[in-house]
Amino acid sequence: MTVTSAYHMQAQILRILAHPVRLRILGILARQEACVCHLETLLHRSQPYVSKQLAVLRDAGLVTDRREGTLIFYRAANENLVAWLNMGRALLRDESGLPLPDAPASPPVVEGCPCPRCQR
Repeated sequence: MTVTSAYHMQAQILRILAHPVRLRILGILARQEACVCHLETLLHRSQPYVSKQLAVLRDAGLVTDRREGTLIFYRAANENLVAWLNMGRALLRDESGLPLPDAPASPPVVEGCPCPRCQR
């Protein structure tokens, strides 16, 4: 890989991250694994919209998934990404003096959701 191609790859990742909903998804997934139904609830967005954003993040290697029966659970791909997200949050906190809202400690229970977390 050349230096130029490495910068092109980095720029591509930054373009993907330059989307507020994708950043919010990553912020949630950096703290906890979640299925699409939980992300829909937290983001107040439709399943197709959330799935599309997850596909972009997955194709870029920023999230990974695991299947549990018919359900797919997503999480941040690695600790370097989590560290980068935390650094961005700290920078914004320093600049604005205001904390960014954190993701809930645990995914909400979604009525009618088939995942094991909601069935408890």
